[in-house]
Amino acid sequence: MFRITTAFATLVAFAAIPAFADEDIADQYPGSVLYEKPVEVIPDVWSAIGATAPPTYENAGHNNNLSFIVTGEGVIVVNAGANAKLAQALHDEIKAVTDQPVKLVINENGQGHAMLGNSYWIDQGVEVLAHVDAAHEFEEYSAQIYDGMTRYARENAEGTVPMGPTRTFEDKEVITLGGKTIEVLYSGPAHSPGDIQVWLPEDGLMIAGDMAFHNRIPPIFEDTCTSCWIETWETVFAPIGATYVIPGHGYPTNMAQVEDHTIGYLKHLRGEVGKLLDEGGTLEDAYYVDQSPYAHHDTFEELATKNAGQVFTEMEFE
Repeated sequence: MFRITTAFATLVAFAAIPAFADEDIADQYPGSVLYEKPVEVIPDVWSAIGATAPPTYENAGHNNNLSFIVTGEGVIVVNAGANAKLAQALHDEIKAVTDQPVKLVINENGQGHAMLGNSYWIDQGVEVLAHVDAAHEFEEYSAQIYDGMTRYARENAEGTVPMGPTRTFEDKEVITLGGKTIEVLYSGPAHSPGDIQVWLPEDGLMIAGDMAFHNRIPPIFEDTCTSCWIETWETVFAPIGATYVIPGHGYPTNMAQVEDHTIGYLKHLRGEVGKLLDEGGTLEDAYYVDQSPYAHHDTFEELATKNAGQVFTEMEFE
């Protein structure tokens, strides 16, 4: 189908190396607000890999993956970035790769690091696409999301104006550009409202958004349904049969790896919480359930305890 690039092989090898404390991982691209310089994952598909730490001043909020597809007739960007400066930095990198114009930006969900950069792209005359649920989520919480970003990003927040997408879809949108077919999919409930995936069927590559995590454990929010996430993965997402995956967070890899780091983690945590519930345990007990098989993953210290409490609250009423 395609040749695997040296960059992709290097990323896969790097992904197998145990990570150290999240906040101690140095910025990988000091000359830019981007955390890492974009790499070509497969021919014509690039991704600027974000930090596996939470959003901070040091990473300017670039803690998710900002990807772009060079089609021959234009560029499609996946994720607008957490602020206008990140969006502009990504655009500068795109211009260094190709003189093709950016034709479309796709928001992977309604979170800040997917949508707060929209204003930059809209000012460039670029359309922005998102799932209807993601658009509603951002509309409801955009002020709160923006305020949170300004607190950690400080001067890097300058020029950012909260804007939702310019158009939405519900189930699937197929884009044909430059002879390349790109399917924007809503597979079902997962990490957060309106999570979507970008599928390149001819290449066997999935830009998975927050359906998939790698190298770090996922945060479980108050409105995250972990049982729904598992069901969506097993009945819709996995059967697509992607060979290569650019996750929402973490390095590009394959389906087996992101399944272990995402669904493997959710199933483990639900199993431990389920045992606790069977024994009559309390919410306070849930914070201490065994999550040690995933303790070497980034964001474990920040998220494990909170995740256990959220899953207990969810499972208590199942």
